[in-house]
Amino acid sequence: MPINTRILLCLLALVLPASHAGATVPAVAPTQTPGTSHRFGLPDFTALVKRYGPAVVNISTKQSTLYGPQDFGDEEGLGEDSPLYDFFRRFFGEEGPLPDEGENGRSLGSGFILSPDGYVLTNAHVIEAAEEIIVRTSDRREFVARVIGADERSDMALLKVDADDLPAVKIGSAGDLQVGEWVLAIGSPFGFEHSATAGIVSAKGRSLPSEDYVPFIQTDVAINPGNSGGPLFNLDGEVVGINSQIYSRTGGFMGLSFAIPIDVAMDVVQQLKEKGRVSRGWLGVLIQDVTRELAETFGLSHPYGALIAQVLPDSPASAAGLRAGDIVLAFNGKEVTTSGNLPPLVGAAKVGDEAMLTVLRDRETIELPVLLSELPEDDAIVVSPGQVEQATADRLGLVVEDLGPDERERLGMDKGGVMVESVEHGPAQEGGIRAGDIIISFDNKPVTDTERFRQLLDAVKPGTSVAVLVQRGDGRMFYPVRIPAE
Repeated sequence: MPINTRILLCLLALVLPASHAGATVPAVAPTQTPGTSHRFGLPDFTALVKRYGPAVVNISTKQSTLYGPQDFGDEEGLGEDSPLYDFFRRFFGEEGPLPDEGENGRSLGSGFILSPDGYVLTNAHVIEAAEEIIVRTSDRREFVARVIGADERSDMALLKVDADDLPAVKIGSAGDLQVGEWVLAIGSPFGFEHSATAGIVSAKGRSLPSEDYVPFIQTDVAINPGNSGGPLFNLDGEVVGINSQIYSRTGGFMGLSFAIPIDVAMDVVQQLKEKGRVSRGWLGVLIQDVTRELAETFGLSHPYGALIAQVLPDSPASAAGLRAGDIVLAFNGKEVTTSGNLPPLVGAAKVGDEAMLTVLRDRETIELPVLLSELPEDDAIVVSPGQVEQATADRLGLVVEDLGPDERERLGMDKGGVMVESVEHGPAQEGGIRAGDIIISFDNKPVTDTERFRQLLDAVKPGTSVAVLVQRGDGRMFYPVRIPAE
């Protein structure tokens, strides 16, 4: 056979199907179960939406609004008569409508049915100030719901409608979620009911400034006003989160949405069913992140843990012997990598239980047991700074003064502390210390007066960093200051 003929036959064998080439090769097409995905394929959500979509409900409310005329949302044609008006205010910031009285408003959100006997879960802000709550199912039935309980801190609300044999979701666990895993949201964005959007889990355990006790799931699922309170599903059709918030600089979706883990939500549900309110564990400390500079001053190889800036009086932390300057590394064996990890762990613990803290103190790791009490309704403290007499610390660019009796009484400080009268350009200013701050400790040692402050400053080796604990306004915080080399 000529060489050219052989080459042509080989090319035909590569191009033509096996049947045409005379070969017997079984064609096995990979099968994909709806709601699952292959390693290199895309997921199919059709079966999931058909099965669990009917358990997602639309929630609307009637309420007496406290918001008057303003151009908030007008560019999108969403003035104050729109049912989405209040949701724009919630999602896109507090700079919304101004107070007014006597006008009826409507709020629009999502929710999902927990059980066939009519328990419905949604966000607390969806039903805030509602006079009437209407739950509408996918088959267009409407029910008037009553509130079993609402928890503002977790932004969860449990409703009940009088109905039987309702379609219900399947509850999963956010603990099993992996970053990069596909998830699906169903809700009513902008009032478009039963809209499905998909994406992946971007991160877990996110802390948001307004929500200390919820370790949010971050996703890139398209979430918009009206999705609030709707479910977040995994590929097995299990609810793993409740869509709650978005982050936006423009007023539109920007790829950052946050969901409350279903494990947190179901604990809230159980407590609301049993007693109509939610109790959380309380430690009684003010904490901050450990920066790279602070890590060096406390002997850590890298930033890690939650740094205690203040221990509140008459608190579980005070009774357990925790101190300002302690760094919490673990809570009941669970690692605390950042300060944001600690509040959800403490809040999820049962009131009255003994917890074990792993703490770094004076460069040594110790274990401290603490008996948790219930988080107060208002756990804030208010302290105001004062003024005083003179001493200087030119090495850092500080001018500090002793505190007088009147200032101590006003600040609630029995002893210790010096007032920063002024800050010149230098290490203290670069470290973040300002005029009006009260220096409580220096290099993790208490500052009793200006003389003691100078002694502590002189004792520090040039070129090293120290942690300076200051009281500013209503709280305390550590700042890293590098002592200049001589």
